[in-house]
Amino acid sequence: EGDQTLENYIRDRASGQIKKILSQFEFTKPERDAALDVVKDEIATTITELPEEDPIRVAATANSKALGNTFKDITKYFMRRQIIEDNVRVDGRKLDEVRPVSCLVDVLPKRVHGSGLFNRGLTQVLSTCTLGTPGDAQNLNDDMQLDQHKRYLHHYNFPPFSVGETKPMRAPGRREIGHGALAERALLPVLPSKEQFPYVIRIVSEVLSSNGSTSMGSVCGSTLALMDAGVPIIKPVSGAAMGLIKEGDEVRVLTDIQGIEDFLGDMDFKVAGTDTGITALQMDMKISGLSLEVIAQAVHQAKSARLHILEKMLACINTPRTETSPYAPRLLTIKIDSDMIGLVIGPGGKTIKSITEETGAKIDIEDDGIVTISAVDENKAKRARNIIQGMTRKLHEGDVYAGRITRIIPIGAFVEFLPGKEGMIHISQLADYRVGKVEDEVAVGDEVIIKVREIDNKGRINLTRLGIHPDQAAAAREAAAVNR
Repeated sequence: EGDQTLENYIRDRASGQIKKILSQFEFTKPERDAALDVVKDEIATTITELPEEDPIRVAATANSKALGNTFKDITKYFMRRQIIEDNVRVDGRKLDEVRPVSCLVDVLPKRVHGSGLFNRGLTQVLSTCTLGTPGDAQNLNDDMQLDQHKRYLHHYNFPPFSVGETKPMRAPGRREIGHGALAERALLPVLPSKEQFPYVIRIVSEVLSSNGSTSMGSVCGSTLALMDAGVPIIKPVSGAAMGLIKEGDEVRVLTDIQGIEDFLGDMDFKVAGTDTGITALQMDMKISGLSLEVIAQAVHQAKSARLHILEKMLACINTPRTETSPYAPRLLTIKIDSDMIGLVIGPGGKTIKSITEETGAKIDIEDDGIVTISAVDENKAKRARNIIQGMTRKLHEGDVYAGRITRIIPIGAFVEFLPGKEGMIHISQLADYRVGKVEDEVAVGDEVIIKVREIDNKGRINLTRLGIHPDQAAAAREAAAVNR
């Protein structure tokens, strides 16, 4: 009886003021929240001023949550009645109207390779895109399927300041992980294949301000960031969150719900997709069961919202950039015979380490012989590619190359004619006349034109300087200049 008396007391004093505040369409979320808090605080103050033996004060003291819960129920009732009866929402929007949308790209220094800022009402998400090498892929060896790698990573952060709160910043929680997974699923279908775009892609969506549907905001912001980074996505993706108010047989589907409509409504139905199809769906329900007609209406209404948002995004950037950031790694991909992988790696990784040290490039080799070479400086990547191509190139007798003398022994001179490939010119093959000493004809560091004379059964390469046509020599010099 005391609780009912307290509830009646709160309703009598709060209902009119709450209804009035909810009809002030010009209020922003902070202004509306502040006005409601003032009403609640005033009622709390009047209760504390009642005599101690007053049943209302006794009931409020016995149940500290009674005031807050009743106040929430009244707010929920009038918000829902306003939508059902007047088809108007607390911010004055129509049921199918999207909040104002604005977009920006290239808002951060290019060190992050790409960035996009998406703003819809008071929801604001900053997404950054960073491109990595194949070796940066996430290793998913935590289940029964071994040797699985993830080349697209989407991380979502929801800091306390985005909702005006202060609390410790700890590891991502269930909410952050779930929203990040939803945004990731929404974008996966439009990402380029590994063969087309060998980079590992990491997106981080930072929620700067939240008032509903930050997960769909991160989808939109991340699409902008991907295009800003030069990722050739198949199509841009946008998303919207649909809400529901159901009172008896009266049903209203809401487009682009804000925080209060999610908190006091019956559904949060997130829909993401391109202009031709849906890529991801997620539904949170607070009531039991929905008819197919209502779901169909929500999906149809969401399409109009998505296309409206997509139009705003494309006005900011309509196609992916044709070039990646100068700070993104430069990737070169070549294919070698799988039986040559051991040769490139070398005993204990000695050969591949030496190539890395010499060129500064990072090298990733897959089991099928695909070699991906990455470096911020494209020339370093090309140098590493030339070394590996030289090591794995199959030689044929009669091939002509330009090389450099690396060392001299009494019976001949060694020549490096391809990166990592060395052969020997016997003293008898240095000239078409008798040579007394090797040093009389060549010195270490000399550039020479040589021809592959023989590859013996041990794989040793014997070279000669004899029988080379001038045109062959000119072509060899030109090829060497290109490969340097």
